[in-house]
Amino acid sequence: MSVIRAEIDRQVFQEERLADRRRKFQSAAIPLATVVLLLLIWEFGVRLFGVPTYIAPAPSEVATTFVDKFPILMENFWPTFYESVLGFFAGNLAAILIAVAFVHNRTIERAIFPIAVFVNTIPILAIAPILVLIFGAGLTAKVVIAALICFFPTLVNMVRGLQSVSDQSLELARILSASKAEVFWKIRLPSSLPFLFSALKIAATTCVIGAIVGEWVGADVGLGALIIDSTFNFRAPLLYATVFMSSGLSVLLFVAVSITERLVVRW
Repeated sequence: MSVIRAEIDRQVFQEERLADRRRKFQSAAIPLATVVLLLLIWEFGVRLFGVPTYIAPAPSEVATTFVDKFPILMENFWPTFYESVLGFFAGNLAAILIAVAFVHNRTIERAIFPIAVFVNTIPILAIAPILVLIFGAGLTAKVVIAALICFFPTLVNMVRGLQSVSDQSLELARILSASKAEVFWKIRLPSSLPFLFSALKIAATTCVIGAIVGEWVGADVGLGALIIDSTFNFRAPLLYATVFMSSGLSVLLFVAVSITERLVVRW
């Protein structure tokens, strides 16, 4: 009987593994098939209706340009990458530190939070020229713009996460005579991590937008500068290739944050 039971368990295990592989394959195949279908519609639609290349080039033309101009694309990719990553870390670090101060001192929250809301209401395209005038057209202005666009979502989510601790947990910590530092590191911070990583995923994409906007205002290199140059010179295939590379950078940062979340928030 034990041999029969072991054989049944083995078969059930194999069936579960096959079912799991089938689900993973479907979850990957469906989006991929959708993308391929949209590209085919785009390709044949452009050729069928005779859309000019300077308006909407076919995907095949964009792919050819991407390969031919890859050195130029990479030359402009790295400045935007550095600006985005530096802005991501600077903006989120500032937001986390200020959120911790808010939770431990309500006076600071009442004084600074309205200012943060006001700054967030200013369109980034409106504030970018001001920052370029203040910091110049170098790296600093782009990093500040990228940091600024990341700052507010992380601030709000981190405050929400730090305040999401249940009253029972805080009461238990008080009964056990836990210090403020122990409450923060053992209770508040772990409970805030899901909120924090949700904000970081948003920031991973918006920091690229901030860097590109900064390059639009004043830069000679970078994906944003290449977008402007391609637009005014009617080089549509290069423009589309640059946009796709910008999107790829956002996806790359998003995946990096998602992997970090899986490693940190194991529960």
